Amino acid sequence: MSDEVTPKKSATRQRADGIKPYRCKNLIAVLENPNDIKNIGTVIRNVNALGVEKTYIVDPRRALPDDWQDMRERRSLSKTSVSAIKWSFVKRFDSSEECLAHLKRNRFTSIVTSPHIKGRRNMILHEADYTVFTKLAVWFGNESRGISDLAVEHSEVCVGIPMFGMIESLNLGTTSGIVLYEITKQRREYQSKYKRSGKRRKKPSA
Repeated sequence: MSDEVTPKKSATRQRADGIKPYRCKNLIAVLENPNDIKNIGTVIRNVNALGVEKTYIVDPRRALPDDWQDMRERRSLSKTSVSAIKWSFVKRFDSSEECLAHLKRNRFTSIVTSPHIKGRRNMILHEADYTVFTKLAVWFGNESRGISDLAVEHSEVCVGIPMFGMIESLNLGTTSGIVLYEITKQRREYQSKYKRSGKRRKKPSA
C-alpha cells in the first residue's frame, strides 16, 4: 500500500468540481452590439451564476480585446462582473453576420429576445420549451435599438417577457437574468433526467 498522501483540493477547485454537473452544456448568451461596459459585466455575472456555458459579444466598435485572456484582465469587466469574467468563456465578433456564421458552422440554433412581436414565431418566455434545441444561442439586443433584423431573420423563435407596468422596458442586465434563469432551469432539469435515463428526446420535426 502506498504511503503517499493525496493532496487536498483547494476550495476553488472543490467549488469548480461541485458545480460542474449543473452547468448547462451547449448554451450560449449572445450580446449584440451592447453600448455600456457595465451592462456587459452584469450579463457575464448572470451567465456565470446561472451556469450558462459561454458568452458571445458582437462588438463592431472593437471596444473589447480579441484575446480572452486580455479580456479577463480588463479592470472594467472584472469590476462590473464581480470577477465572473475570470471564470467565464467570452468570445467577441466584429459583426452579427460573423457570429451567426460561426454558430451555424457549429450547429447552434438561435433565438432572440424582444418585448415586441418580431420574427416568424413569437412566444412568452415561460411558455416555450428550450430543451428541444440541442445547441442553443440566446440573443440579447442593443440597449436602445433592440435586436437587429438580421438576428431575427436567422432565429427560430422570438421570446418575450410578459410585463404589466406602464413602462414595458427592462434593462439588459435584468432581461438577461430573467430569460437565462428560465432557460437554464429547464435545461438543467432535462440534463438531469437525460443523465439518469441515458436517453435523449428526439427533436420534433418541423
